[in-house]
Amino acid sequence: MEIIINIFSLVGSLALFLYGMKIMSEGLEKFAGEKLRAILGAMTKNRVMGVITGIGITALIQSSSATTVMVVSFVNAGLMTLRQSIGVIMGANIGTTVTAWIISAIGFKVNISAFAIPLLAVGLPMIFSGKSKRKSIGEFIFGFAFLFMGLTFLQNAATALNIGDMVAGMLAHISCDSFFTIVIFVIVGALVTMLVQASAATMAITLMLFGMNIPGFGFEQAAALAMGQNIGTTITAFIASFTANTQARRAAMAHMFFNVFGVVVVLLVFYPACDFISWLVTDVMGGDNNPLFKLSAFHTAFNIVNTLLLIGFVPQIEKFVCTLLPERNTDEPEKLQFITTGLLSTAELSLLQARKEIALFGERCLKSFNYVQSMHNIDKDEDFTKIYEKVEKYEKVADNMEYEIAHYLQQVSEGRLSDESKHQVSRMLREIDDLESIGDCCLGVARTLSRKRTNCKAHFTDTQLYSIKQMENLVSQSLKLMIETLNQPEGEGNDISMNYAVEKEINKVRNYLRAENIEKVSQGEYDYQLGAFYLDVINGLEKLADYVLNVVKSKARHTRI
Repeated sequence: MEIIINIFSLVGSLALFLYGMKIMSEGLEKFAGEKLRAILGAMTKNRVMGVITGIGITALIQSSSATTVMVVSFVNAGLMTLRQSIGVIMGANIGTTVTAWIISAIGFKVNISAFAIPLLAVGLPMIFSGKSKRKSIGEFIFGFAFLFMGLTFLQNAATALNIGDMVAGMLAHISCDSFFTIVIFVIVGALVTMLVQASAATMAITLMLFGMNIPGFGFEQAAALAMGQNIGTTITAFIASFTANTQARRAAMAHMFFNVFGVVVVLLVFYPACDFISWLVTDVMGGDNNPLFKLSAFHTAFNIVNTLLLIGFVPQIEKFVCTLLPERNTDEPEKLQFITTGLLSTAELSLLQARKEIALFGERCLKSFNYVQSMHNIDKDEDFTKIYEKVEKYEKVADNMEYEIAHYLQQVSEGRLSDESKHQVSRMLREIDDLESIGDCCLGVARTLSRKRTNCKAHFTDTQLYSIKQMENLVSQSLKLMIETLNQPEGEGNDISMNYAVEKEINKVRNYLRAENIEKVSQGEYDYQLGAFYLDVINGLEKLADYVLNVVKSKARHTRI
C-alpha cells in the first residue's frame, strides 16, 4: 500500500510541477501578451534578432513548447513568415536551457518549497484583484510556487520509492558505456518528453537522477537523455500544426528538423563533446562542487552550437521544408484558414487566430456581394444560375464559418483569459453573428433577382439599374471599410466616422429612391410588379449595410465620430 501511495505521490509531484509551469507561463502571456506579439513582430526582421527574441521570450515564460506553439500560431495567422519563425524556434531551444540552470543552482540545494507558501500568501490578493494585469502577476507567482513545490515533492517521492536503486538495478544488466546504449538513452528521453509534452519536466527528472550518483548513470547517459528531450519537445508544436495551414506545418517541421539534426551531429562527436564540457565546467569554471552544472552546460552548449551551425542556412531549411510539405489546394472556400482546434494551448494568443479568421469572413462576404453585383441583365439562364449558385454557396460558407468560429471562441473562453480578452470574445461573437447576416442579405438580394427573372418579363430600366448600381457602390464601399476595421489591431480604438458617413448616405439614397419609385409607378413609367422587385433590391441592400455597420461598431472598442 505504501508503494502505491509513493507512486501516486511521484506522479502528483510531476503534475504539480507541470501545472505550475503552465499557469506561470499563462500568467506572463496574459500580462505581456500584447508586448510579446509586438516584440515578435518587430524583432524578427532578420534571423539573428529572431534567435535573440526566441531566447528572451522562452527564458521569460520558461517554456519552449509555449514559444514554439505561439510561433506556429503566428505563422498560421499570417502574422509571421516561415523564415522569421525558424530563427525564433532556434532561440527558443537556447532559452529553454535557463530552466536547467535554475534547477541546478537552487532546485535541489535549497528547500525552495519553504518559501513557496509565503509566496502563495503574496499572490492570493492579486489573484482576486479586479485589475487583470495584477491578477496575471498573481497567477505567475502561484505558478512559480507550484513549480518548485512540485520539484521538491518530486525529489522526496523519488527518495521514498528508492528510484536510485531501481534505476541502478535496471542499468546493471546493460553496458552503459557502449554507444548503442547512448542511442537508447536518446530514444528514451525523446519518448518520455513526448509523453509529458514538457522538456523542462523531463530535464528536472534527469537532473534529479544525475544528482543521485546512480551507478551506471553518469554524465554521458544523462547528456543522452537531455538530447532526446530536444527531439521529444518538437511533438507539441507538431501536434498543434496537424490541422493548421501549410505554412504552420512547415514551421513545426523546421523545428523538428533543427532538433533532430543537432542530435545526429552531436552523436558523431559525443564522447569528445562530453569530455570538453567536463573540462570546461570543472577546470575552467570551477564548478566541480556541483556536478549538475555539467549537465546544464552540456544542454546549453548543445543548443548554442546547433544554432550556430544552422543559422546561416535558414533559407535552405525553408526551401527543404517547403519541398517536404507542398502547398495544399486552397480552391475550396469552405474551410477555415487561420484557426484550428489544434492551436488552443495558449488561450490569449488564440484570439489572434480568431481575429484573423473574422477578417477573412468579412472578405468572403465582400466576394459574395461582388457576385450579386454581377447578376444584372445576364442574357443566358445558365450563366445566371451559375452565379446564383455561387452566392448560395457563400451563404452556406457564412453559416459554417459562424458556427466554427463561435465553437472555437467557446473553447478559447474555457481557458484562462484576462477580463479584457473575455470582453473581446463577446465582441467577436457579435461580429460573426452580423457577418452571417450579411451572407443572408446577399442571398436575399440574389433570390429577389432570381424571382424577378422568373416571374417578371420586363427588365429594369436604365434609371433603375443606375440607382441600384449607386446603392451597390455605396454598400461595396461600406464592406471595404468594414474589412479595414476588422484587420486593425485590438485595443487601439478605431475611427469609424467614415463608416457612419457611408451608412448615412445609403439611408439617404434609399429614402429618395423609395419616394421616386412610388411616383414613377403612379405615373405609369413602369408597372407595380417591376417597381416592387426594384424596391426589394434597394431595401435588401440597405439592410445589408445595417449589418455591416453593426460589425464595425462591435469591433471598434472606442469609437470616435
